[in-house]
Amino acid sequence: MEDSKASINWFPGHMTRTLRVMEKEMKNVDALVIMLDARIPYSSMNPEIERVAGTKPRVYVLNKRDLADEKITREWIDYFRKNMNGALAVDSKKGSNVKRVLRNINRELEEVLKRREARGISNLKNRVMITGIPNVGKSTFINALAGKNRVKSEDRPGVTRGKQWISLDEFDLLDMPGVLWPKFENNTVASNLAFIGSIRDEILDTETLAMSLLGEMKKIYPGLLIERYKLDEEDLLLDDYDLLCRIARKRGMLMSGGVENTERCAAMLLDEFRSSRIGRISLERPSDHVSTL
Repeated sequence: MEDSKASINWFPGHMTRTLRVMEKEMKNVDALVIMLDARIPYSSMNPEIERVAGTKPRVYVLNKRDLADEKITREWIDYFRKNMNGALAVDSKKGSNVKRVLRNINRELEEVLKRREARGISNLKNRVMITGIPNVGKSTFINALAGKNRVKSEDRPGVTRGKQWISLDEFDLLDMPGVLWPKFENNTVASNLAFIGSIRDEILDTETLAMSLLGEMKKIYPGLLIERYKLDEEDLLLDDYDLLCRIARKRGMLMSGGVENTERCAAMLLDEFRSSRIGRISLERPSDHVSTL
């Protein structure tokens, strides 16, 4: 069986246009909220957004914290704060910690507010750009802040297609479409983004992707695999394809002649990872990327 590390090719399409719009709008905002996925904070940190943001104050919001390993999420929050950035973890669907983002933005904007007061214009509302990769939960986050369904939200990438301003009591928020970048530096980043659904499944080989996920899980959360799929420890010695077949057989996913339906099993595995039915999983931690962050 070939190496199961996914090789992902894709075309960003409208995303180049989105980055150009972001560059133009940067002069019209005071700060950024950069949404990250708590399971893959490094891989979900778009280097093009970092470039366009320049020196603007920013708050990193690690969304979907309920799906991630709580201990590792704390490590990421500590990392960002030690490096002079605002940061907190939220579960936008439940609304936990979302209101704290407003206070964090205010702390990041202290110098801007002082300059406004000196010029006698302290009553202006702060303008904050909300940005991040596709499927990171921006729309759900904004709706949690606003207390109502102000923007369309779905659990798939590419729902937000154009910029839109949302006015709150304390802030004007500029919601930007989710954007990736033209070239991934390595296949691990690409695979991580595909695992969480930020790259459309329609352009992926889901069996190869599922095997890649199994390879990662065997290394960092073997116990969760064993528990969820009723495996033996010896099963984890199998190569990734054979392990996918073993899980398919355990789940009764068989075709005529008793052949394992690996395509169906792959889709199930990815769905159970994304919905945290396997368990709370973080695929990367700050210590893995200290030289590149």
